[in-house]
Amino acid sequence: MAESVVELPSRLAILPFRNKVLLPGAIIRIRCTSPSSVKLVEQELWQKEEKGLIGILPVRDADESKPLGSAISQGGTDSLDQSSKVQGGSLDSNKLDTKKQNDVVHWHARGVAARALHLSRGVEKPSGRVTYIVVLEGLCRFSVQELSTRGTYHTARISSLELTKTEMELVEQDQDFITLSRQFKATAMELISVLELKQKTGGRTKVLLETVPVHKLADIFAASFEISFEEQLSMLDAVDPKVRLSKATELVDRHLQSIRVAEKITQKVEGQLSKSQKEFLLRQQMRAIKEELGDNDDDEDDLVALERKMESAGMPQNVSKLAHRELRRLKKMQPQQPGYNSSRVYLELLADLPWQKASEEIELDLRAARERLDSDHYGLVKVKQRIIEYLAVRKLKPDAKGPVLCFVGPPGVGKTSLASSIASALGRKFVRISLGGVKDEADIRGHRRTYVGSMPGRLIDGLKKVAVCNPVMLLDEVDKTGSDVRGDPASALLEVLDPEQNKTFNDHYLNVPFDLSKVVFVATANRMQPISPPLLDRMEVIELPGYTPEEKLQIAMRHLIPRVLDQHGLSSEFLQIPEGMVKLVIQRYTREAGVRNLERNLAALARAAAVRVAEQEHVVPLNKGVQGLAAPLLENRLADSTEVEMEVIPMSDNSQEISNTFRVASPLVVDEAMLEKVLGAPRFDDREASERVASPGVTVGLVWTAFGGEVQFVEATAMAGKGELHLTGQLGDVIKESAQIALTWVRARAADLNLAAAERVNLLEDRDVHIHFPAGGVPKDGPSAGVTLVTTLVSLFSQKRVRSDTAMTGEMTLRGLVLPVGGVKDKILAAHRYGIKRVILPERNLKDLAEVPSSVLANLEILLAKKIEDVLEHAFDGGSPWRQHSKL
Repeated sequence: MAESVVELPSRLAILPFRNKVLLPGAIIRIRCTSPSSVKLVEQELWQKEEKGLIGILPVRDADESKPLGSAISQGGTDSLDQSSKVQGGSLDSNKLDTKKQNDVVHWHARGVAARALHLSRGVEKPSGRVTYIVVLEGLCRFSVQELSTRGTYHTARISSLELTKTEMELVEQDQDFITLSRQFKATAMELISVLELKQKTGGRTKVLLETVPVHKLADIFAASFEISFEEQLSMLDAVDPKVRLSKATELVDRHLQSIRVAEKITQKVEGQLSKSQKEFLLRQQMRAIKEELGDNDDDEDDLVALERKMESAGMPQNVSKLAHRELRRLKKMQPQQPGYNSSRVYLELLADLPWQKASEEIELDLRAARERLDSDHYGLVKVKQRIIEYLAVRKLKPDAKGPVLCFVGPPGVGKTSLASSIASALGRKFVRISLGGVKDEADIRGHRRTYVGSMPGRLIDGLKKVAVCNPVMLLDEVDKTGSDVRGDPASALLEVLDPEQNKTFNDHYLNVPFDLSKVVFVATANRMQPISPPLLDRMEVIELPGYTPEEKLQIAMRHLIPRVLDQHGLSSEFLQIPEGMVKLVIQRYTREAGVRNLERNLAALARAAAVRVAEQEHVVPLNKGVQGLAAPLLENRLADSTEVEMEVIPMSDNSQEISNTFRVASPLVVDEAMLEKVLGAPRFDDREASERVASPGVTVGLVWTAFGGEVQFVEATAMAGKGELHLTGQLGDVIKESAQIALTWVRARAADLNLAAAERVNLLEDRDVHIHFPAGGVPKDGPSAGVTLVTTLVSLFSQKRVRSDTAMTGEMTLRGLVLPVGGVKDKILAAHRYGIKRVILPERNLKDLAEVPSSVLANLEILLAKKIEDVLEHAFDGGSPWRQHSKL
């Protein structure tokens, strides 16, 4: 920007700016899209080697303006998209509306000559319209003498309004101009200093103050401010430098004062209000504004609804007092504060918990409850009787405490589903909590609210989900809880399952007592050994040892087969499994305490039937279009294929569309060949015991596992050696000691048993004994194999075979007494499943036979033994072959 005066031509092409003014010294970026503006730029700027000048003339619509000073009325003007750039800052203006030729606009009498600093040409796709982007710099003012058109754009005869160099020198010597200049520069410097503190800028502007003439600075500063169109026109009309300086000084001072007022308000507010208080004030103002607008849907309503919900929750007085204190604290907080969400979630949990809400009590009909239990489960007489007893007590004493039952048994016997049936019989809601693998005490008691991400324990969360205070709560796999540095969940359950303590159960997250005494707790476990004695003492243990083959057959026919057919989209019209085939599946393909593998095998048969039905060639889909078939056509179709059964379904106008239904005339009946084809070769054989006990030194024992009772073979052999005993089969310390005791007893009684010629003869002289428990991948331990080990060693040394139809169990002492063992019912059921006919038991286990089903005992010969000699008498054919010579 030099101080030399710009030489203007007598006529300039005019580019109209609607409601916008370009002042000298300002830089603006425009986008020309209308035909008139594109034509102007193309002819006046693009096609000329030296970039020429154009005139920028402000215009405004007649219905929006009252012309200032003199104005020229003319037909319509071109519209353009424009965005302005003022000394490094940018300003985007709205897109101008295209005006018709008959629209009346007002052309301002004064404008600004501008030169192009940058020019670029573009083509819009797919229309192909040419557009120009032009960067213009305002140079000097001019007045319009005459306005005319040249093709599609306007031109004007103009005269310059800028002072000559001589005139400007005279003005600069004027005392008023000097005073105004100093005042303007002082105000501008003060503004620049303030902006520099706020925005860390202002270096370029200070240079302008020192290098650019003051009358041009006035235009530059005025163009930098956001002022009205009228003020822009007033600044454009200020041809006199003194008037221009006066107006610019007023604009600069006004902008400076607005900045100071804003800073003063900010400092005052920051001095009195903290950040949270400021947010509170703003939100109060926002709330007031929303109330005026009728839009009051904010957090306040949520808190009011929460308070109303808390009032209707039926909390005890002490809990209600604490909750309302927390709610008052919450109302004083802002949603952005750290503790707001945790406090609100805590109050919502208190309001959601069923403090007094209980399931509606149904009329206690013991007969209906018994029928419901029988329909859900077959057998399990002891469990069902216990439930009926509880219902009878509830009928006589409605406020009786719920029992704490613990079902112990192998997998697949129906422990979990039995708990669900109890809830159904009681007419209560059911909630299941799995404790398998839980090692953190907080899973039971909850986390303290001081921790990030804290939450209530599983019991409180389960009660919240069912929304009643008296559900049937299943604690599944209670024997599989662990313990580590985070605590012992089993110890936390002591309070839960104690009727004298659980009325004031204290969850760490709630931190207030909650009454669990109305909950009926049912626990399940596979074994009792891992459960701590104090916890076991709080529960009423009911053992579910497993099902007999007869019970499995009835369960399969009543429950499993209908469920499997339904799960596979079949019915008895497609697949029929006779009882005989189910028996074969139970005997040859499943030997388990429960029925899960039985259900899997039945499902395999159902899948095979589903494939057959889906691939059946003579299958007719019955659709709604069947009704349109004529009777002769149906007769012909049936005559062609006698295996197809078709029916016509009459349909009314409002009947629903019937999905494809497949009917086959002959259902698939499972036979033994199909069993082997689908399930493979039989996995179990009744002849296994006789084959494995064919040689001396092999005995059939009975063991108990977490999966029920099992048959365990014990094998022994002798070889040349140094008199050592070798034990294999992943054995524990107890069973190793039992083997040592058995060998010691046999060696001590070798002469009496006619195993050695003289009493002083050593049975192990120059030979070793190796005892193996097959299935070496399965760990084994326990004392109940004592009598089995003695029988095995006697058979080995005497070379007499043990009866293959006989199994045994019992602990022995060093003096030869037979001690009782546990799991008798499971072991007898396992022997029955395996086809064993005779079972040797300790005499003191006679009382346990009362729990064994009579149908099982009818097929077994139970032999009781008080001493080892009794076991040996029953284990061999014809009794002990050395009985005549023995001193025993």
